[in-house]
Amino acid sequence: MLLFPKIIKPFGVLALLHFVKCDDSGSMGEGKSKVLTQNSFHVEVPKNNYFVMFYAPWCGHCKNLHPIWEELADMLNDSEDSRVTIGQVDCTVEKQLCADQDITGYPTLKFFKKGSDTDGNKFRGTRDLPTLTNFINEQISESPKEAGEKPSINEGLVELTEDTFEKYVSIGSHFVKFYAPWCGHCQSLAPVWQELAEHFKTVEDVSIAKVDCTQHRSICQTFDIKSYPTLLWIESGKKLDKFQGSRSLETLTVYVTKMKGEQNKKTEASEPDSANEIVKQEPVIALTSENFNDVTKSGIVFVKFFAPWCGHCKRLAPTWEELGTKLLDNKHGIVIGKVDCTQKLSEDLCNQEGVDGFPSLYVYKNGVRISEYNGSRDLEELYQFIIKHKAESHDEL
Repeated sequence: MLLFPKIIKPFGVLALLHFVKCDDSGSMGEGKSKVLTQNSFHVEVPKNNYFVMFYAPWCGHCKNLHPIWEELADMLNDSEDSRVTIGQVDCTVEKQLCADQDITGYPTLKFFKKGSDTDGNKFRGTRDLPTLTNFINEQISESPKEAGEKPSINEGLVELTEDTFEKYVSIGSHFVKFYAPWCGHCQSLAPVWQELAEHFKTVEDVSIAKVDCTQHRSICQTFDIKSYPTLLWIESGKKLDKFQGSRSLETLTVYVTKMKGEQNKKTEASEPDSANEIVKQEPVIALTSENFNDVTKSGIVFVKFFAPWCGHCKRLAPTWEELGTKLLDNKHGIVIGKVDCTQKLSEDLCNQEGVDGFPSLYVYKNGVRISEYNGSRDLEELYQFIIKHKAESHDEL
């Protein structure tokens, strides 16, 4: 749960001021935001993307910003693999550090890219949650490498990371090896896996990939990887099969050929009347500005608005997929969707829907937003919540 309630209206900031804790000197108390000092700043900041507030405890604007800053920190600082850390520096204590950073007014907000503690990009916008999160998105997306748009490919073998995995496997067929570098069986399989990748590198719509589970734990947790190596066949982002045979090049080649052939048969046999029917076959529908209105215009649709860098979003992701799977073949007719607010096709949509924190979970009925979920992100709680909305919809009829 977020540390503070979401700020939906401009006067929400004033309403939250009583949450700010002060000591006898009037300074802001420590919370989720990481406190940085002269010594820790140069050690910690280069380790990750850092968004830092330089402030003075007596500054009224700093006190007004504090609850919003803590909400950002609550979204990002709880996760070990978060791509952004929220920090704060008290300039009445760390005078030399603030002088080195050329801080001349309070609060000053600077974004430091991973690997640097000197070249911070100064935030100059409105200090509200939507504007601050948009700024974070812009800072991350400026770097193609960090944005995860192009995974590393070596002679056909695709190396996937937490930044590249979801987008890459969302389309097409993929045979993925989940491994650990210290695993003896993984080391034996490595040259065979490379040969397999080279064999299929020119085949359209199929890829051979690998994920290092010691470096990218969240992916392996999502797919419930319990031993190494684990070889999964993934289509359109979903696990379709687990390979259980011998790990010889010949056996693996036959397997890929067989799985690819079965997928082609399914594609030929399935000719739904509309593109909308194809989308609804997935447990969770990926929504953008282009298809949002079409999908939400009728029935009950439960939508997760998220950002890939958000720690709470990463923890919710597997549960959200389970919810979609649980409702996929039921008689309730409920659709589960998700919107990545960092994608260009979704930025306007997220602003239009008033998304001011991640994740935001909204319920739509016949094209109109009717509710927001703020409860526990437990599977059963989410399920009962949306089933209740469907029951209420029937009662109205």
